[in-house]
Order: sequence, then structure tokens, then C-alpha cells
Amino acid sequence: MPGREFCEVESGMNQNTVVRRAMPGDGNGIAQVHVKSWRTTYSGIVHADVLDGLSVEARAAFWSRQTAEPNPSTFLHVAVDSHGRIVGFVSGGPERDSNESYQSELYAIYILASHQGQGLGKRLVAALVSDHLVAGFSTMLVWVLAENPAREFYASLGGREVGSKWISMGPDRLEEVALGWNDLELLASRLSVTC
Repeated sequence: MPGREFCEVESGMNQNTVVRRAMPGDGNGIAQVHVKSWRTTYSGIVHADVLDGLSVEARAAFWSRQTAEPNPSTFLHVAVDSHGRIVGFVSGGPERDSNESYQSELYAIYILASHQGQGLGKRLVAALVSDHLVAGFSTMLVWVLAENPAREFYASLGGREVGSKWISMGPDRLEEVALGWNDLELLASRLSVTC
């Protein structure tokens, strides 16, 4: 597979955290992060019934399939703490909506609240950008709920608002905003991550 196999990063808690490519057996850990992060990040944004209806078991089945039979055109990395616990993940690949201006997409990035604010998000994005560059992509976008505080994270990395759309989620219609990068080489240098 292209790109880096893993990066070691030092967390603010002085515990080594490794960012590596996801492997078979990681599905349950990814699902735990996915569900917990949705519940903390989207509380007050997404209807409570949607958040209450999330199932670690259902997400684990999905992510276990993704890790057991990976699609060669998509990329999935996990962040693992010194106890072997998955504390974050990122996924991405080709842009999914036939947008002529952007070749690749950051599909999802989630980090447990306990590990946010320590540079781990940048390390996960760096791993994904590395894969995208090796795959020949030079541009990338991400869709984020307009009210999601993570929108500022993407903006801090140079993502510019390039579109918006409305989606249905439970009983609500929510706005999603696309942030884009027109130069992945520039984003990689901005991340300045050495693995």
C-alpha cells in the first residue's frame, strides 16, 4: 500500500501514540471512537434520537468489513495509544460527488475527546494527505456540518469554504459546508509532519 506505514507522535500526556494504517481486527476500536465522538461532538447539533440510536455493534460490523477487505482506492489510519487502544481514526479516498474541482476527499476523522488538542488530528490528516499524494491526487475537500466546531480545525489548515448543501438527519435538515484545498503539497508542508 502507498504512503507511510506509521508515525510516532508524542501526546500532551507524555504517552507515545502511534498513527498507523488500519488492520484487520481494528473494527471494534474504530467503532468505539466513531460512536463516542459522534455523541460528544454532535450533542446539541444532531437530534438526540439520532445520537441515542447509534450502535457500536453496527459500526463495528461496518468497520470490520472495511479493515478485512480494504478497498485499494481508499485509505484508513488509526491512532493507537500506549495501551494499545484506538483513540482516533481518519478515512479518505477519491472525491465521491463528481466534483470537477477536487480529486480526493477526507471522508471522516474522529478523535476521542480525551486526546483532542494534542496535535493528533494534524498527524492523522498528514497520514491521509501522504496517501492521497502517492495516489496522484493534488486537491482535497471535506464536508463538515456547519455547526461542527471542527470546522475551525480545517480552516486552520488552510481549508477554504467551497460549497454547501442541506442534508436530512433524523427529523432535522442540517447544513453541510465543504472546505477545500487546491494544493495538497502545500497542505503537506503546512502540516510539517516527519514520520
